[in-house]
Amino acid sequence: MSDTVEQAFIAPRYLAGTGDPGWITQPLHRVSGWSYGHDPLIPRVLLTSPDQLTQLRLAPGDPDDPDWWTIRKARTADHPAWAVTFQSRTPVEIIAAFTDALTDPDGPPTGSSDPFSALQDAGWETPRHFGGLASPDGITRVEQLGTPGSDLWHIETAVIRDPTIWRAVFTGTTPLHLITAVTHALADPAPIMRDPRRIPGWARDRMTVHTRHIPSTDVAFALERRISALAERHHRATGIAPAPPGPARGRTR
Repeated sequence: MSDTVEQAFIAPRYLAGTGDPGWITQPLHRVSGWSYGHDPLIPRVLLTSPDQLTQLRLAPGDPDDPDWWTIRKARTADHPAWAVTFQSRTPVEIIAAFTDALTDPDGPPTGSSDPFSALQDAGWETPRHFGGLASPDGITRVEQLGTPGSDLWHIETAVIRDPTIWRAVFTGTTPLHLITAVTHALADPAPIMRDPRRIPGWARDRMTVHTRHIPSTDVAFALERRISALAERHHRATGIAPAPPGPARGRTR
C-alpha cells in the first residue's frame, strides 16, 4: 500500500453521491447490536434494532425509486409509528446523521428541536413561491407539507430543468430531533471525501471539487475509526462496552 492516495473533496456535501452503505449499516450492527436478516437470493439488507421496533431496509433497484433506503419504527405506547425514505443518491453521511441520532444512547436532546434552525444559521432562505427553506445555491430544499396529523417533511436536491438527484421523505410523526440531525448534516459546510474516479456526473458545474493526496491509512481505516468513536459514545453513556465486533462486511469505504 502506498503512503498516500488521491481523494476528492466535494462541496456542497449534498452533491457528493451515495458513498459506501457500510458507513451506515456496519455501525448499526457492530455497535448498536442491530441484527441482520439477509436473503441471499434478494439483493437487499435488513437490519432490526435489539428491541425489534425499528427496521432499516436497503433495497437496491431503480436509482430513482423513492425507497432505496427505508427506516421504520413501530408504534409504541409513547409515540406513533413513523417512517423515513431516502433515494439512492443521498450521501451516506447524511443518512448516517439520522441513524447516529436514532441510536444515540443518551436519547433525544432535552430542548426543543427545530429542523429549520441549522439551515437558517447557514444562510438558507425561503425562496419566492415556496414555503420551506432553500440552500444558498438553490439546489436543495427542505419543507414541511400538509397539516398536523397528516404532514410530512420533504427534502429534495435537484437542479432546475434536470431530474431530481435525490429526495428524502419523513412522516410527520418522525421525532423532530432526528430530522434536525439531517438538516444539521445538510448545513455542514465541510466537504465530503470520495474516490476521484467516482465523482458524480450530475450538477458537476455546481459543485466544488478539490483533489489532494492524503495518507492511505486515512482512507483504509475511516470506517473503523467511525465505529470506534461510536463504540466509545456507547460506553460513555451506558458504562457497558458493546459486544466485540464481528468481522467487517463489505468495503471499508
